[in-house]
Amino acid sequence: MAPARKSKARGSGALFWDLLTFDRLVTGPVIHLIYWAGLGVVALFAFSVVGAAVGLALKERGVASLLLAFPVLIAGLLVAAGMVLLWRAFCEFYVAVFRISEDLRALRQANDADHAVATSVRGPGA
Repeated sequence: MAPARKSKARGSGALFWDLLTFDRLVTGPVIHLIYWAGLGVVALFAFSVVGAAVGLALKERGVASLLLAFPVLIAGLLVAAGMVLLWRAFCEFYVAVFRISEDLRALRQANDADHAVATSVRGPGA
């Protein structure tokens, strides 16, 4: 159940006000940008591994350089694939932590609303 947001009714400055007062967290979208930037770095690493393997194969003519370049290529691409998985897990961890924070905030607001309704029904002195 998504919490009802009061800020949509306040107008165009509501987003700016939510950001200033920490009513809205910007960490989720920022983590997505960091995720894509990290994937770009891993892609650069993978391209450099391919270039190193090709350079190693072309350095000397013969079967020995090809036999050395092939394991370098395979190992480098496996390391790049592992880096992609680790980076994804790292970013998902932070997204999960911030979603838990948002869910706890929604539960707290719902609890406060239920408490206010119960207090108004019973009366302040009851």
